[in-house]
Amino acid sequence: MRVNKWGSDAQKSKVARNVGVAASAALVILLSTGCSSKNYVRSQAGPLINQTNDLDAKTAADHRAIVDTDQRAQQGIATAKTNAAAADQHAGAAQTAADSANSNAQQAYNRVDSLAGTVAGLDQYKQVSDTSVTFKFDKATLTASDKRQLDTLASSLQSSRHYIVQLTGGTDSVGSAQYNYELSQKRADAVANYLQAKYGIAPHKFYLVGIGKDSAVASNRTAAGRSKNRRVDVQVLSNMQDENTTAAANTAPANPS
Repeated sequence: MRVNKWGSDAQKSKVARNVGVAASAALVILLSTGCSSKNYVRSQAGPLINQTNDLDAKTAADHRAIVDTDQRAQQGIATAKTNAAAADQHAGAAQTAADSANSNAQQAYNRVDSLAGTVAGLDQYKQVSDTSVTFKFDKATLTASDKRQLDTLASSLQSSRHYIVQLTGGTDSVGSAQYNYELSQKRADAVANYLQAKYGIAPHKFYLVGIGKDSAVASNRTAAGRSKNRRVDVQVLSNMQDENTTAAANTAPANPS
């Protein structure tokens, strides 16, 4: 009698059930493991994703802040440039006005070769004060010492009304006659401008005489002599007749009422 190596049908059924149960169990284990793995991945990836999102949001915020700061900076720079341009315009206008005023004053100065034949009643004018200021070589700029001398002279004019100021500018012998003539005029202008600006002396009271290198007061053969010739002689002349008339009027007794 031959025996089936797989056994009876009952045994076959039992084996089949066992295999099915095992397969089901394996499937359940596999599915459980998959879900667990997914849950683990999700639990680990979630914070990373959140951190990435937070970082992106912060980066975007920082970018907006940088753009905003840059815009404000550009606006500030543009405003500063506008203000600077306006200030330059105002400064330019002020300088132009000052130059114009100075030019008008210089045009009002009396430029003469001498006072004789220019000032009416010149014989009535007497010198009441004088001084002399000197200049460096080829310069027409007043020094601090020059200004102190002019300040002293100007103080004597406070009580006078009928006076004129004669400014005689000179140079040393170095250079051409024409150049020295122009330089002597510039030196006389420097004195007149200073007195007019600081003490309000009317331009028409000035009589400027530019003599260049003529009429030297010292020898041009020495450095000391040339230094003395680079000068402006300042003479204050007062009309004594007018001054006396004014003084008499001021001291006359009032008419009785």
